[in-house]
Amino acid sequence: MPLRKHRCRFKTYEHCFAAAEAVDWLHELLRNSQNFGPEVTRKQTVQLLKKFLKNHVIEDIKGKWGQEDFEDNRHLYRFPPSSPLKPYPKKPLYQRDVIKFPEWNDPPPGTSQENIPVRPIVMNSEMWFKRHSIAIGEVPACRLVHRRQLTEANVEEIWRSTTLSHLQKILGLDSLEEVLNVKLVNSKYIIHNVYSVSKQGVVILDDKSKELPHWVLSAMKCLANWPNCSDWKQPMYLGFEKDVFKTIADYYGHLKEPLLTFHLFDAFVSVLGLLQKEKMAIEAFQICCLLLPPENRRKLQLLMRMMARICLNKEMPPLCDGFGTRTLMVQTFSRCILCSKDEVDLDELLAARLVTFLMDNYQEILKVPLALQTSIEERVAHLRRVQIKYPGADMDITLSAPSFCRQISPEEFEYQRAYGSQEPLTALLEEVIADAKLSNKEKKKKLKQFQKSYPEVYQERFPTPESEALLFPEKPKPKPQLFMWALRKPFQPFQRTRSFRM
Repeated sequence: MPLRKHRCRFKTYEHCFAAAEAVDWLHELLRNSQNFGPEVTRKQTVQLLKKFLKNHVIEDIKGKWGQEDFEDNRHLYRFPPSSPLKPYPKKPLYQRDVIKFPEWNDPPPGTSQENIPVRPIVMNSEMWFKRHSIAIGEVPACRLVHRRQLTEANVEEIWRSTTLSHLQKILGLDSLEEVLNVKLVNSKYIIHNVYSVSKQGVVILDDKSKELPHWVLSAMKCLANWPNCSDWKQPMYLGFEKDVFKTIADYYGHLKEPLLTFHLFDAFVSVLGLLQKEKMAIEAFQICCLLLPPENRRKLQLLMRMMARICLNKEMPPLCDGFGTRTLMVQTFSRCILCSKDEVDLDELLAARLVTFLMDNYQEILKVPLALQTSIEERVAHLRRVQIKYPGADMDITLSAPSFCRQISPEEFEYQRAYGSQEPLTALLEEVIADAKLSNKEKKKKLKQFQKSYPEVYQERFPTPESEALLFPEKPKPKPQLFMWALRKPFQPFQRTRSFRM
């Protein structure tokens, strides 16, 4: 609304506007808006400005407001110095209380991590050999360890915490407590809305008593499929479609609670601040609609589908004189979709804005967010997956009774540093030497590896080559076998004999 200088009763007022100027400007704006259309009258514009004055969106030039005395005249008005609406929560510079994923290995709440005694590792020869085998490249056999089985309550808590965490991240809030009581969020509603759906994406209810009445559902199908109603046997009299629409409007108008529930009112209103970023707004609406009770989500899906089809159907006769079809849909069903417990006139504007956005994007908004579903399913599968465990890992360590750290003298420290590690090494070496299951070839191989890794300990056990040779005594060489030909006379060279002459 343009503001300028005005003069009234010999006084000049800055940054204000006349009532007639406001009516001209707002009337032209509404007629050109796709949410209202050219059917808006000047009288309706005056009525809207009266609501603005009542709710302190504007005030008269002397600062008075609250009485519906706005008229289409030259009286001067101005905007108040502060907005009457509560501000949308702003995104903090950093996230402080982001909802944390549950860790099933965490200690139960109430237990303190302070003053936990230090448990020393009992490093016997067998344990040391396991670790040493890994260090020198001998890969031991592994086994599978199954994680703790997830209960149904664990899975429900993962769905609940992850969904709320995604919503908090999209809204950019420091905490969801500003717009939502997280204790009232039912995780079973979320899981049902994700998995119990038809091929068309509409929620399937387990309790059939909460379904829409048959006559209401038939009326909605009639208008949604107009004029493809060849199977209808009722008489098609003049104005029949108006009576059918009135039947649907009366049913939704008498609901005890709006479809988006009183509990989620602030959450949906907060999403309205993201409408300029359409993709983020659609994603936030998707998550908010997952929090609805399944019967509310089903009624909302069927209603939005009917409204969108009616608005797009060029064959549909006018359902109301003086209003366009789109405007009629928004005005008729906005209050039964979004409304707060403490009703104020501004709720109508917020509801109209939200219903218009829902009607234009209902197919995307009422879908299950695939990215959220995939991330939760992968997390649940990871927690159920088995784990490969090798001997010598920390889980195999035998822990002794708890003992606290104590201060030792420098002499004791030097002794432990020099000889503390040699005792288990010596014990390991003796165990390898005394192992009767190992063949001489395997035993020589392991001793060679030990000598290469710990030459000092090996030198102390085998100071000379002779001491090492005693471990593997040489077997006596077998005598060569005597063959029969060896017993004969040795080969003698040919001797020429006398020739016998005749």
